[in-house]
Amino acid sequence: MIWLLRHGAAEKDAPDDAARRLTEKGEHQSQAAGQALAALDQNIDVCLTSPKIRARDTARIACEPLGVPIEETDALRGGDFDPEELTAGRGEVLLVGHEPDFSRAIEAATGARVDLKKGGLAGIDDSALVALLRPAQLRAIARAR
Repeated sequence: MIWLLRHGAAEKDAPDDAARRLTEKGEHQSQAAGQALAALDQNIDVCLTSPKIRARDTARIACEPLGVPIEETDALRGGDFDPEELTAGRGEVLLVGHEPDFSRAIEAATGARVDLKKGGLAGIDDSALVALLRPAQLRAIARAR
């Protein structure tokens, strides 16, 4: 299973794009995503994240309740990537990154056209989209925990 988490809401102004930080809303979105994955009893082995600050912080916050290691990878910095190739041999993986890269990767891997919201989560397994959760749905799952 590969989970793709789009970073949470981030500030609009920063010295450069890579330096944009999460807003308070983005931090809450990240917490809800991690808590929802924990509530869904997902046994994630590793988290791979973009090195951009907003993605790194999303990964750190989301992975806290999961207790999984986080690794930065330039493959998620921006641009197209193959989720299967990137995660090969790593077990169940959480990827944290950006749009439109994630939507394009999901479409290439599954054929599904999605609109992944900030703080939204998608799950792909064996070339099939098996989950597409918006931030409000993640909050509801996290509260039910």
